[in-house]
Amino acid sequence: MSSTPLFIARLSQLKPGELGLLRTHAAQRLDESIEGFDLFTGLWWPLRQQRADAPRREVAWLIAKLYAAVPLPHQAGKTLARQLARCQPSDAKARARYQQRFDRLLQLPLSDIEPALRWALGHIAAIHPGLDWVQLTDDLSSSERDAIRHRWAVHYLEP
Repeated sequence: MSSTPLFIARLSQLKPGELGLLRTHAAQRLDESIEGFDLFTGLWWPLRQQRADAPRREVAWLIAKLYAAVPLPHQAGKTLARQLARCQPSDAKARARYQQRFDRLLQLPLSDIEPALRWALGHIAAIHPGLDWVQLTDDLSSSERDAIRHRWAVHYLEP
């Protein structure tokens, strides 16, 4: 078993104040705040010490900030792309803009993807709450691979 489910379980156990602290670090690097660094390392480092397959530090930091911003309940199988497909607007113009944003999300490197993911999670939270955080974490750990991006596109287009 991957250690990613353990990391997500730790995130879901954070107290409101800890989530609030993480929210204040949106779009910040891990090394920009001692408080954020301390909270994150207390969450991630013990797992990393025990398990070599812990999520990459950059991905775990990103997921922690995203979870704090939009703490959707973890629901296996509700992948980001499938959830976004379910949230598409019915208006043709709005739908075209929405699809363009999803296409842009697919093209972003990990270092620039946080704002696009915050947008996506906001839509999911408003319409179909729930997300497979484990899958998202694992996908982002491999986000530079074309196969992951292709899978997201296929999941988005599936009926």
